[in-house]
Amino acid sequence: MSHAISEILQFVEENDVKFIRLAFCDGSGVPKNIAIMASELPDAMERGVSFDASAIAGFAGAEKSDLFLFPDPDTLAIFPWRPSQGCVARFYCSIRYPDGTPFEGDGRRILQQTVEKAAQDGYRFLFGPECEFYLFRTNEEGDPTLLPHDKAGYFDIAPLDHGENVRREICLTLEEMGIRPERSHHEQGPGQNEIDFRCASPLQAADNLMTLRTTVKAVAAQNGLFASFLPKPLADKSGSGLHINLSLFRGEENLFRDFARNPHPTAASFLAGILSHIREISVFANPLPGSYRRFGSYEAPLAVSWSCENRSQLIRVPAAHGSDCRMEVRSPDPACNPYLTVALLLEAGMEGVCQGLLLPAPADFDFYNADDCRKASLPLLPQSLGEAVDAARKSEFLHRILPEKLLESYLGLKEKEWEAVQNSDDPVQYESQHYFEMI
Repeated sequence: MSHAISEILQFVEENDVKFIRLAFCDGSGVPKNIAIMASELPDAMERGVSFDASAIAGFAGAEKSDLFLFPDPDTLAIFPWRPSQGCVARFYCSIRYPDGTPFEGDGRRILQQTVEKAAQDGYRFLFGPECEFYLFRTNEEGDPTLLPHDKAGYFDIAPLDHGENVRREICLTLEEMGIRPERSHHEQGPGQNEIDFRCASPLQAADNLMTLRTTVKAVAAQNGLFASFLPKPLADKSGSGLHINLSLFRGEENLFRDFARNPHPTAASFLAGILSHIREISVFANPLPGSYRRFGSYEAPLAVSWSCENRSQLIRVPAAHGSDCRMEVRSPDPACNPYLTVALLLEAGMEGVCQGLLLPAPADFDFYNADDCRKASLPLLPQSLGEAVDAARKSEFLHRILPEKLLESYLGLKEKEWEAVQNSDDPVQYESQHYFEMI
């Protein structure tokens, strides 16, 4: 038994941890877990814990369905909202076949491989997500409704903003779990909120984002509310985005420093690489049929474009200083699998660096209020899940970067989802019935 594992077992005993949640997410980003007793942890770390992968959408068929979860020792955290006696703790896990070989659909492993490959060339990244979500009221039976928690808008305060105390509780809970929230506020939509936390390594930040989703839902439920991460839960209101802030470093140099005045060629090529592949990546960054109803309104992007500071474009380079210098990708939404989405964005960016891609001219205008001629000058993001699947099917980039088994399984699942929505009498109602309580 390694020293690290012995320390973990000592922590578990000293903190009266009785239940261990082994957590992961499916290809579409839906959180999953299995609970084991704390006494089973040594065996889980050595031999893994098996589960039926055929029951996880897109993972495996019934004929070869055994996969194993192996806890990542660096991800141990106690759930503060569970009882202090007989505590519940959580690990994020790697996923392997019975013979110990890695599972192709393990997004955490894919992201880590991407980071390690860039490190060999002298590059590293910081990733900081800005996650929006809605808080809805529940009915007398405790079931979620589509009635927003309040009628407040962007940056409003109490008493109009009813979410202040809930956001406070979420932020304090995240701190107890070792995550440092930086900002929280009411967003544009009624009952819509945002919580941002400190940039970290891509894998840690993706883990933190999954923790945020779990924590928000748990704290909301304790307050008699339901939290939704659907990209467009209310048809005529602001959609929820997952803005992804990326910094690119070579050694200790932040290559996005002073980008507006003097763009570093490597950072410019990194940004150009993401622009060149964003349509193909959209099926991962925007995994639901309703993801595409969000585009083109309430500051959600529509065109494949970039600008400095401009929130109407797909990618912007915010005004910032020092280590905060970064680019911001504004198309992903919080329903996505963050491991796969960020891995693909980084791979696209690094391909741009390797090829020395030239960055197109910035779109320094308000896209929403521009004339039709100006809008027509820019290529558009996919306008539906079906169009996004088609773009991914034709993508040489995706077929080269992702394991073929993962890509085919994922795209096949998305094709079925798109077909089901198309065949429904009311696509919006269908999505509400099938995704609202899940996401």
